[in-house]
Amino acid sequence: MQPSKIFSHIREDAAAGLVVFLIAVPLCLGIALASGAPLFSGLIAGMVGGLVVGAFSGSHVSVSGPAAGLTAILLTAIGKLGAFDILLLSVVIAGCVQLALGLVKAGTIANYFPSNVIKGMLAAIGIIIILKQLPNAFGYFRPAAADSAFEDDDTANMFTNMLSTLKYVHTGATVITVVSLAIILFWKKIPGVKVIPAALAAVLAGIALQALFAKMGGAWALGPKHLVSLPVPASVPDFVHQFTLPRFSALGDKQVWITGITIAVIASIETLLNLEASDKLDKQKRYSSPNRELKAQGIGNIVSGLLGGLPVTSVIVRSSANIDAGARTRLSSMLHGTLLLVCAAFIPVLLNKIPLATLAAVLLVTGFKLCKPGVFMEMFRNGKYQWVPFVVTVVTIVCTDLLIGIGVGMAVSVLFLLRGNMKSTYYFSKRRNPQGQAIQIELAQEVSFLNKASILLTLDHLPENTTVIIDASKTAYIDYDVLEIIREFASVKSKARNISVLLTGFKPEYKISNHPQETISDVQANVQITALGTHEELIRELQTN
Repeated sequence: MQPSKIFSHIREDAAAGLVVFLIAVPLCLGIALASGAPLFSGLIAGMVGGLVVGAFSGSHVSVSGPAAGLTAILLTAIGKLGAFDILLLSVVIAGCVQLALGLVKAGTIANYFPSNVIKGMLAAIGIIIILKQLPNAFGYFRPAAADSAFEDDDTANMFTNMLSTLKYVHTGATVITVVSLAIILFWKKIPGVKVIPAALAAVLAGIALQALFAKMGGAWALGPKHLVSLPVPASVPDFVHQFTLPRFSALGDKQVWITGITIAVIASIETLLNLEASDKLDKQKRYSSPNRELKAQGIGNIVSGLLGGLPVTSVIVRSSANIDAGARTRLSSMLHGTLLLVCAAFIPVLLNKIPLATLAAVLLVTGFKLCKPGVFMEMFRNGKYQWVPFVVTVVTIVCTDLLIGIGVGMAVSVLFLLRGNMKSTYYFSKRRNPQGQAIQIELAQEVSFLNKASILLTLDHLPENTTVIIDASKTAYIDYDVLEIIREFASVKSKARNISVLLTGFKPEYKISNHPQETISDVQANVQITALGTHEELIRELQTN
C-alpha cells in the first residue's frame, strides 16, 4: 500500500487504533504474567507488533502482538532454559525461521485449512473471550483468606470457576459493565455522536463512574485489582532499563534452537489462520499475502527478541476489535503500537485509572460477534459435512487449547472429505432384457485409491450369470490399484462366476482393452432400466441379496 493510501482514512484508523490500544494494554500485561515473563515484555511485544509488523505487513486490518496461545509454551520454555534473556534468543531464532519461511513462500499452507475449521476457531475464540472476561465484568475478587484474584488461564477450568465467580460479585464493577455494554450497543442510535467510537465512549464513562464510586466510598468503590495496572517508571533511564537484551552466549544450547523452532512453527500457524480469519471479517473483503505476513512476523519477532519482548503473532481478538472499530488501513495497527510506547513511557498513571470492567464489556461484545447464534445456524444449514467439523473444532478449542482444537478439527474435516470421496465412486443403472440382467457401472470423474475398497466390494458381490458394463468414458483419472482390481475381475474372477464383463471408455494409457461399442449398444438396446442410483445403493442391494 502506498503511503498516500495509508493516510487516506486517518479519522477511522485513529479511532480504531485508540480502541485497539485500550484493549491491548491489559492483554499484553496479562499474557506476560501468564507466560512467567516480566510484565514490560508484553508491552514491548505490543509495541513491536503495532509499529514493526504493522509497517511491513500486507494486511490492512490484522493486528499483531503477544498471543495467549503461546503462554503455556513460553512458561515451560523459561523453566527449561533457566532465564528469560535466554528465551529472548529463542524468540530471535524464531523470527529468523519465519523470515526464511516467508522468503521460500511457505505461507500458502494457509490455503489448505477448510473454512469450517476457521469459522470454528473464530467461534471458539469468541466463547473463550466471553468466559475469560466474565470475572472482570462482575469484578470477581475473593477475600484475603482465598485467592486474591481470578487468574486461572486454564480454559478447561473456566466452567468450574464460573459459579465461584458469582459468589464474589462486585457491585460497582458490575454497574460499570452494564453501563459500558449499553453504551456500546446503543451508541450508534444516538444522533450526532458517530465521530466518537462506542468503545472509547464506554471507556470514558467507565473512568467517570470509577471516579464517582471512589469519591462516594463504600462497597461500590473499585480496588487496584479492578483497574489496569501498568509499571510506572521513575525516570527515562528507569524506562530504558526495562528493555532486555538476549543472551547470545547461549547460541550453542540445543534447547534454545528447539524452543526457537517450536515458537516459529506455532506462531506461523496461528498467524496464517488469524490472517485468513481477519480477511474474512474485513468489511472491504481484501486479500492479504500470507508470505508477506510471514516475513513481517519474522522481522517483528527478531526485533521483539532483541528488545526484550515476547514473541508476536497476528491476534484475532485485537484484529476483530480493530475491524469492529472501523479500521480501514494498517495505520490503525501502527497507531496502537505508538500509543503503547508513548503511554508506557509518559502517562502510565492515567491508564491505570481505566476499570477492567469497561474493557471486559468491549471484549464481551467482540466475543459475541464471533460466536453469535447466526454463525451456528449458518453452519447447520450447510449440512453435516460443514457443521460437524465446525462443532468439533469449537468444543475442542474451548475445552483444550487453540492448536489442539485446530488439529482435531482438521482431522475430522479430512475424515469427512474421505467419506464424501468414497460416496462418489460411481453411479449404476440396472437393466433387464430377455437374455437376463445387465448392470452398468459408470465410474466417477476421479477414482482414487480411497475408492478401492468400495469397488472391490461391489465387484465381489455381483450376482452370477450377469452382464456388467464398466463405463470409464467420463473419468479423468483412475488410480493404478483400482485398474488392477478391474483387470483381475475381468480376466479371472468374472469367468469363475459366469459374469460377462464389457469395458468401455478406458484411456489407452490404462492398458485396458475396450469392447466394441456395437456390443455394448446391443446389450443396452431394447431394455428397461429398473433401478438407478449411487454405488452405496447398489452395494446395499447386492449385500441384501
